[in-house]
Amino acid sequence: MGIFDGIMGNASEVNLEEANREYASILSHSESIEKAYKLIRDMFLFTNKRLILVDKQGITGKKVEYRSIPYKSIVHFSIETAGSFDMDAELKIWVSGSPTPLQKQFNKNLNIYEVQSVLAEYVLN
Repeated sequence: MGIFDGIMGNASEVNLEEANREYASILSHSESIEKAYKLIRDMFLFTNKRLILVDKQGITGKKVEYRSIPYKSIVHFSIETAGSFDMDAELKIWVSGSPTPLQKQFNKNLNIYEVQSVLAEYVLN
């Protein structure tokens, strides 16, 4: 991920082996990360069982919040593709009980349709 993408708040895809190794302690024994995206220090992890948002806090990033969202709690979601002047794509996810969607921006080099497809595969089951 380029420093410019990080400053602009765009996410980039992460190597799955590294993500599974780094986050093994928060995964169940039958769970694995299938897609991972990094947003500066934070992570957006799609596992075969749930969506995990990793929020590193503070200057050092030692304090970390792990937000677990079971796919069955996702009410609906949308994608917005990058345009000519808008350099990023956006994913919005509405979780039951919350009127405000979770929003993540992805750089236009990332295939937002692939991200949507991964989410759809789990939510629609």
